[in-house]
Amino acid sequence: MAVIPMFPLQVAMLPGEELPLRIFEPRYSALVSDCLAQADDPAFGVVLIAAGREVGGGDTRSDVGALAHIVEVADFGDGRYRLKCVMGERIRVIEWQPDDPYPRAAVEPWPDQPGDPVEVDAIRDVEDRMVTLFERIASVRGAEVDGREFVAGADASGEVGKWLYALTSRLPMGQADRYAVLAAPSPAQRLAALRDAVETVTAMVEFQLNSGE
Repeated sequence: MAVIPMFPLQVAMLPGEELPLRIFEPRYSALVSDCLAQADDPAFGVVLIAAGREVGGGDTRSDVGALAHIVEVADFGDGRYRLKCVMGERIRVIEWQPDDPYPRAAVEPWPDQPGDPVEVDAIRDVEDRMVTLFERIASVRGAEVDGREFVAGADASGEVGKWLYALTSRLPMGQADRYAVLAAPSPAQRLAALRDAVETVTAMVEFQLNSGE
Protein backbone atom coordinates (compact mmCIF):
# COMPACT_ATOMS: atom_id res chain seq x y z
CA MET A 1 0.00 0.00 0.00
CA ALA A 2 1.59 3.24 -1.16
CA VAL A 3 0.70 6.90 -0.60
CA ILE A 4 0.60 8.67 -3.97
CA PRO A 5 -0.47 12.04 -5.41
CA MET A 6 -4.10 12.11 -6.52
CA PHE A 7 -5.90 14.23 -9.13
CA PRO A 8 -9.70 14.18 -8.71
CA LEU A 9 -11.56 14.99 -11.93
CA GLN A 10 -15.16 15.38 -12.99
CA VAL A 11 -14.60 12.55 -15.47
CA ALA A 12 -14.33 8.84 -14.71
CA MET A 13 -11.17 7.94 -16.62
CA LEU A 14 -10.78 4.35 -17.81
CA PRO A 15 -7.63 2.27 -18.23
CA GLY A 16 -6.27 2.66 -21.74
CA GLU A 17 -7.64 6.17 -22.33
CA GLU A 18 -5.49 9.23 -22.99
CA LEU A 19 -5.79 12.17 -20.61
CA PRO A 20 -4.62 15.63 -21.72
CA LEU A 21 -4.30 18.16 -18.90
CA ARG A 22 -3.52 21.85 -18.62
CA ILE A 23 -2.10 22.57 -15.19
CA PHE A 24 -2.19 26.02 -13.62
CA GLU A 25 -3.63 25.70 -10.10
CA PRO A 26 -0.72 25.97 -7.61
CA ARG A 27 -1.44 22.75 -5.72
CA TYR A 28 -1.51 20.71 -8.92
CA SER A 29 1.59 22.48 -10.21
CA ALA A 30 3.29 21.15 -7.07
CA LEU A 31 1.85 17.70 -7.80
CA VAL A 32 3.28 17.68 -11.33
CA SER A 33 6.64 18.98 -10.13
CA ASP A 34 6.87 16.22 -7.53
CA CYS A 35 5.81 13.56 -10.05
CA LEU A 36 8.39 14.70 -12.60
CA ALA A 37 11.07 14.45 -9.93
CA GLN A 38 10.55 10.69 -9.99
CA ALA A 39 13.35 9.06 -11.89
CA ASP A 40 11.49 6.47 -13.92
CA ASP A 41 7.71 6.53 -14.32
CA PRO A 42 6.00 9.78 -13.25
CA ALA A 43 2.39 8.95 -12.40
CA PHE A 44 -0.49 9.97 -10.18
CA GLY A 45 -3.91 8.60 -9.33
CA VAL A 46 -7.11 9.87 -10.95
CA VAL A 47 -10.54 9.45 -9.39
CA LEU A 48 -14.00 10.78 -10.18
CA ILE A 49 -15.33 13.71 -8.20
CA ALA A 50 -18.69 12.51 -6.93
CA ALA A 51 -19.72 16.00 -5.78
CA GLY A 52 -18.10 19.42 -5.85
CA ARG A 53 -15.63 21.04 -8.24
CA GLU A 54 -12.11 20.39 -9.49
CA VAL A 55 -10.81 23.84 -8.64
CA GLY A 56 -10.47 25.00 -5.06
CA GLY A 57 -10.99 21.74 -3.17
CA GLY A 58 -13.97 20.81 -1.02
CA ASP A 59 -14.91 17.95 -3.31
CA THR A 60 -16.28 14.50 -2.52
CA ARG A 61 -14.15 11.84 -4.17
CA SER A 62 -14.81 8.33 -5.39
CA ASP A 63 -12.60 5.52 -4.17
CA VAL A 64 -11.90 3.65 -7.43
CA GLY A 65 -9.70 5.13 -10.10
CA ALA A 66 -6.65 4.48 -12.24
CA LEU A 67 -3.05 5.56 -12.50
CA ALA A 68 -2.25 8.31 -14.99
CA HIS A 69 1.23 7.86 -16.46
CA ILE A 70 2.79 11.08 -17.75
CA VAL A 71 4.15 10.40 -21.25
CA GLU A 72 4.58 13.97 -22.55
CA VAL A 73 5.07 17.27 -20.74
CA ALA A 74 5.46 20.89 -21.78
CA ASP A 75 6.68 23.24 -19.03
CA PHE A 76 5.65 26.86 -19.69
CA GLY A 77 7.11 28.19 -16.45
CA ASP A 78 5.30 29.86 -13.55
CA GLY A 79 3.82 26.49 -12.59
CA ARG A 80 1.99 26.01 -15.89
CA TYR A 81 2.20 22.67 -17.64
CA ARG A 82 0.56 20.82 -20.49
CA LEU A 83 0.52 17.06 -19.99
CA LYS A 84 -0.35 14.03 -22.02
CA CYS A 85 -1.09 11.05 -19.82
CA VAL A 86 -2.10 7.47 -20.52
CA MET A 87 -4.39 5.78 -18.04
CA GLY A 88 -2.98 2.55 -16.69
CA GLU A 89 -3.80 0.07 -13.97
CA ARG A 90 -6.91 0.36 -11.83
CA ILE A 91 -6.44 1.38 -8.20
CA ARG A 92 -8.56 1.47 -5.07
CA VAL A 93 -8.23 4.14 -2.38
CA ILE A 94 -7.68 2.71 1.09
CA GLU A 95 -7.42 6.01 2.95
CA TRP A 96 -7.36 9.65 1.94
CA GLN A 97 -4.57 11.74 3.44
CA PRO A 98 -4.71 15.47 4.24
CA ASP A 99 -4.27 17.69 1.16
CA ASP A 100 -0.73 18.98 1.69
CA PRO A 101 -0.71 20.86 -0.61
CA TYR A 102 -2.45 18.54 -3.10
CA PRO A 103 -4.62 15.45 -2.59
CA ARG A 104 -2.87 12.26 -1.57
CA ALA A 105 -4.16 8.81 -0.76
CA ALA A 106 -2.99 5.40 0.33
CA VAL A 107 -3.92 3.16 -2.59
CA GLU A 108 -3.54 -0.42 -3.72
CA PRO A 109 -3.68 -1.97 -7.19
CA TRP A 110 -7.10 -3.43 -7.93
CA PRO A 111 -6.90 -5.93 -10.79
CA ASP A 112 -10.01 -7.69 -12.03
CA GLN A 113 -11.46 -10.11 -9.53
CA PRO A 114 -12.50 -13.68 -10.38
CA GLY A 115 -16.09 -14.03 -11.53
CA ASP A 116 -18.36 -15.70 -14.03
CA PRO A 117 -16.77 -16.35 -17.42
CA VAL A 118 -17.50 -13.81 -20.14
CA GLU A 119 -18.33 -15.23 -23.54
CA VAL A 120 -17.11 -13.43 -26.63
CA ASP A 121 -20.62 -13.66 -28.11
CA ALA A 122 -21.99 -11.69 -25.15
CA ILE A 123 -19.56 -8.85 -25.82
CA ARG A 124 -20.32 -8.97 -29.54
CA ASP A 125 -24.00 -8.62 -28.69
CA VAL A 126 -23.25 -5.38 -26.81
CA GLU A 127 -21.16 -4.22 -29.75
CA ASP A 128 -24.12 -4.90 -32.07
CA ARG A 129 -26.39 -2.81 -29.87
CA MET A 130 -23.89 0.05 -29.95
CA VAL A 131 -23.59 -0.18 -33.73
CA THR A 132 -27.38 -0.04 -34.07
CA LEU A 133 -27.47 3.01 -31.80
CA PHE A 134 -24.79 4.89 -33.76
CA GLU A 135 -26.47 4.13 -37.08
CA ARG A 136 -29.87 5.18 -35.72
CA ILE A 137 -28.49 8.58 -34.65
CA ALA A 138 -26.78 9.04 -38.02
CA SER A 139 -29.89 8.17 -40.02
CA VAL A 140 -32.00 10.73 -38.18
CA ARG A 141 -29.38 13.34 -39.02
CA GLY A 142 -29.54 12.36 -42.66
CA ALA A 143 -26.12 10.73 -42.69
CA GLU A 144 -24.97 7.26 -43.59
CA VAL A 145 -22.27 5.71 -41.43
CA ASP A 146 -20.91 2.27 -40.80
CA GLY A 147 -21.49 1.85 -37.08
CA ARG A 148 -18.76 -0.78 -37.00
CA GLU A 149 -16.20 1.97 -37.42
CA PHE A 150 -17.05 3.23 -33.93
CA VAL A 151 -16.20 -0.08 -32.27
CA ALA A 152 -13.39 -1.19 -34.58
CA GLY A 153 -10.21 -2.16 -32.77
CA ALA A 154 -11.73 -2.25 -29.32
CA ASP A 155 -10.79 -5.92 -28.92
CA ALA A 156 -7.22 -5.48 -30.18
CA SER A 157 -5.70 -6.20 -26.77
CA GLY A 158 -7.21 -9.68 -26.63
CA GLU A 159 -8.09 -9.18 -22.95
CA VAL A 160 -11.77 -9.19 -22.03
CA GLY A 161 -11.40 -6.56 -19.31
CA LYS A 162 -9.55 -4.11 -21.57
CA TRP A 163 -11.94 -4.85 -24.43
CA LEU A 164 -14.87 -3.75 -22.27
CA TYR A 165 -13.06 -0.60 -21.17
CA ALA A 166 -12.36 0.26 -24.81
CA LEU A 167 -16.00 -0.20 -25.79
CA THR A 168 -17.10 1.94 -22.86
CA SER A 169 -14.80 4.76 -23.98
CA ARG A 170 -16.59 4.84 -27.35
CA LEU A 171 -20.10 5.24 -25.91
CA PRO A 172 -21.38 8.74 -24.99
CA MET A 173 -22.67 8.11 -21.49
CA GLY A 174 -22.96 9.86 -18.16
CA GLN A 175 -20.14 9.82 -15.65
CA ALA A 176 -22.10 7.68 -13.20
CA ASP A 177 -22.42 4.97 -15.85
CA ARG A 178 -18.72 5.22 -16.73
CA TYR A 179 -17.83 4.90 -13.07
CA ALA A 180 -20.09 1.85 -12.72
CA VAL A 181 -18.09 0.16 -15.48
CA LEU A 182 -14.77 1.20 -13.92
CA ALA A 183 -15.75 0.06 -10.42
CA ALA A 184 -17.21 -3.30 -11.49
CA PRO A 185 -15.12 -5.88 -9.62
CA SER A 186 -15.01 -8.52 -12.39
CA PRO A 187 -15.24 -8.58 -16.19
CA ALA A 188 -18.66 -10.22 -15.98
CA GLN A 189 -19.95 -7.39 -13.79
CA ARG A 190 -18.29 -4.87 -16.09
CA LEU A 191 -20.14 -6.37 -19.04
CA ALA A 192 -23.42 -6.08 -17.15
CA ALA A 193 -22.69 -2.44 -16.30
CA LEU A 194 -21.85 -1.66 -19.93
CA ARG A 195 -25.00 -3.40 -21.14
CA ASP A 196 -27.07 -1.31 -18.72
CA ALA A 197 -25.35 1.86 -19.95
CA VAL A 198 -26.08 1.01 -23.60
CA GLU A 199 -29.75 0.47 -22.75
CA THR A 200 -29.89 3.77 -20.85
CA VAL A 201 -28.27 5.75 -23.67
CA THR A 202 -30.49 4.07 -26.27
CA ALA A 203 -33.64 4.91 -24.30
CA MET A 204 -32.53 8.54 -23.90
CA VAL A 205 -31.74 8.87 -27.59
CA GLU A 206 -35.08 7.38 -28.64
CA PHE A 207 -36.92 9.69 -26.26
CA GLN A 208 -35.14 12.74 -27.63
CA LEU A 209 -35.69 11.70 -31.23
CA ASN A 210 -39.38 10.96 -30.69
CA SER A 211 -39.86 14.25 -28.83
CA GLY A 212 -38.48 16.11 -31.81
CA GLU A 213 -40.82 14.49 -34.31
